Amino acid sequence: MTTWNLNGTMSHVLICNGSSCMRKGGEEVTQAIRDEIKKLKLDQQVHTTRTRCNGRCKDACVAIIYPEGTWYSVRDEEAARKLVTNHLGKGEKMKQHVIYEYGEEGFCLEAENGWTTGVEKVKEKEAVK
Repeated sequence: MTTWNLNGTMSHVLICNGSSCMRKGGEEVTQAIRDEIKKLKLDQQVHTTRTRCNGRCKDACVAIIYPEGTWYSVRDEEAARKLVTNHLGKGEKMKQHVIYEYGEEGFCLEAENGWTTGVEKVKEKEAVK
């Protein structure tokens, strides 16, 4: 197993490789993200990790960027490449693909983007109140 030297790493991209994401192009999204990172010569600043299920199957494929804590719905290779170019390359979030953002009160559902946002989970939390 390889041990990465993370000195100088500025961003960590967690890419869901759970079964739902994989059925919806997760491998292609993963490779597109990694290829674009190499193309833009961001290898030393950006580390990627494949994860298991992140529990956002309705938003598949999911990529999470830290340290910002921004959760994205990345539907295809084109969106994956734009994610790297815009968020990691230019520091501009792709608001239309954001599922959750981390803020002062923790993670906040970004409902304005029109993506499916796990309504069932929100209903569960409201029922507990």
